[in-house]
Amino acid sequence: MANPNVLNPHPPEFERFLYASVGEDRNGSVVTVLSTLARLGLDPWQEAAELVTLGRDAARSRLETLLARFRDVPKLTSDHRRVAQDLSQLLPESRTSGSLKRVASTAADGRPGKNGVIWAMLTIIFLLFQIFMIGGTGAGE
Repeated sequence: MANPNVLNPHPPEFERFLYASVGEDRNGSVVTVLSTLARLGLDPWQEAAELVTLGRDAARSRLETLLARFRDVPKLTSDHRRVAQDLSQLLPESRTSGSLKRVASTAADGRPGKNGVIWAMLTIIFLLFQIFMIGGTGAGE
């Protein structure tokens, strides 16, 4: 049977945390944790996996530090501690599932799992096919 996570390799346990709001930016748009982490130059899923391995108190502290650096949401300047506290409660429990363990181990050693290799190979095959098709149609004219 095919793996149901092929099209979405990220563990669903992180969704509640990553899609939670940290507030509104200066334009009135809601900014999520996922967007915040990405704007800070971090991989959101990797960071979420690392936060889970830290435990609630250390995760809250790390979130406070990250949110204090984030300037796109004005309310975080004065309220980053409370927001970090609320967000840390949305992290999955440290008793990690298989998918959380996979992401956490990937975050720790920096190597992608099998899915990343498969997607990279499929991309290369697709690109070669496109080059072959484009090169083949123009060669005879």
